Amino acid sequence: MREEMTSTEEVDKPRRRRMDAGERQEEIIRAALDLAASRGVESVTTQDMADALGLTQGAIFRHFPTKDDIWLAAIHWVRGRLMKVVDAAATKGANPLDALEKMFFAHVSFIARHPAIPRMVFSDQLLRRDTRLKLLIQEILTGYEAKIAGLLGQAKAVGLARQDVDEDSAATLFIGMIQGLVLQSSIFGGRRSLPEEAKKVFPIYLDGIRARID
Repeated sequence: MREEMTSTEEVDKPRRRRMDAGERQEEIIRAALDLAASRGVESVTTQDMADALGLTQGAIFRHFPTKDDIWLAAIHWVRGRLMKVVDAAATKGANPLDALEKMFFAHVSFIARHPAIPRMVFSDQLLRRDTRLKLLIQEILTGYEAKIAGLLGQAKAVGLARQDVDEDSAATLFIGMIQGLVLQSSIFGGRRSLPEEAKKVFPIYLDGIRARID
């Protein structure tokens, strides 16, 4: 004969805390990024996200009308966290060039922890399909380049960087180095460590912009 659950057992039974909308949306974003890291952006479906979280597909769409809205939210999520990471790193710099170096390695470490980011940023199909994504990434890059150029300008002002260095071009190169390292890491897989390769590259960049001491 089946035993009935006592009132005490009902009280003691653990209950899953109900998430608010913001928490659930972040959970969906994190699941999407985790799946994209292993499968690629285009291969991930909303059903995959629902399965990973133990939800229905309808529950996903209650928070995001389309899959592209999830990727758009994911890029917003990445921007917020990446900028927080690099800003915190820059404040620890002893001078503008040291701040640039700390930003560089903080950025590289962030991407190494979130390998889905390059897959989103470099997805031509995704960017062509939704111009909102392309415009947002352009906005992020423009703001980031301005931040780097500002530090380079400060370095020139205190005599740490060469006076003939073009801040905007050097800022573009700074970001381009990271993009190149990420691409190589993706192509070569585990044979080339992103953080280790970054340690080899940045000193060359620094040597090119640092002021010469006679």
